Amino acid sequence: MRRALLDLPARRSGPMDGRDARAKLAALLVVLVVISTAHRALAATAAALALVLIAGCLWARVPVLAALRRAAVVLPFTLFFALACWVAGDTARAVALVVKSYLSCLAVWLVIATTPLPALLRALESFGAPRFLLMVAQFVYRYLFVITGEAARMVDAAEARGGSPGRAFRRLRFRAAAGALAVLFARSYARAAEVHRAMLARGFHGRLQNLESPHFRPADVMFAAIASLATVVARLAAERLT
Repeated sequence: MRRALLDLPARRSGPMDGRDARAKLAALLVVLVVISTAHRALAATAAALALVLIAGCLWARVPVLAALRRAAVVLPFTLFFALACWVAGDTARAVALVVKSYLSCLAVWLVIATTPLPALLRALESFGAPRFLLMVAQFVYRYLFVITGEAARMVDAAEARGGSPGRAFRRLRFRAAAGALAVLFARSYARAAEVHRAMLARGFHGRLQNLESPHFRPADVMFAAIASLATVVARLAAERLT
């Protein structure tokens, strides 16, 4: 697809890609608990945890700048609540909210960037997450690309008929936004119906089948233990040194 909505940054396959998704989720849970419960020497603790996460990105061969930039997606949501805390006079809580949410999003992004979505959802299901919600999440993710592809083809068709990406064409496209959205919905709905019929013809019965069965190896246990221990040690060291 020439235009991707949720494309991952270009990267080489790293050592973290081969680890079991359940081990990654277990380590992620420990990291999130450590981040959320940090309260003493927050500045030093946040710096230590950030270094651990950046080291994890380097080890997993995830572009660090891209990870740091994409983790900032959570800031518009947390800044509103942080501002409310700041206005109420609780400056420390406002700073902690922003720092903890950013570090948590960075940890989540590291797992997402190194784990295929089917494997991640399968690991969540093994942890007891509702299967229906996981199915909805997977279909939403997949159909976002369907809608993006239809929108890209509509733009290409408009440009092939004399459309120009200039200012005049942008004003015209803005005026026809309602009609374009209606056509996009109709085409996406038709494509979704075709995909559903194809899935039924291939034996779909309410659950996506996995072609590979995951195996939890000793290396996965070691990875989860080392990742969890590194986070805990970084926090304890930061709190003791300050």
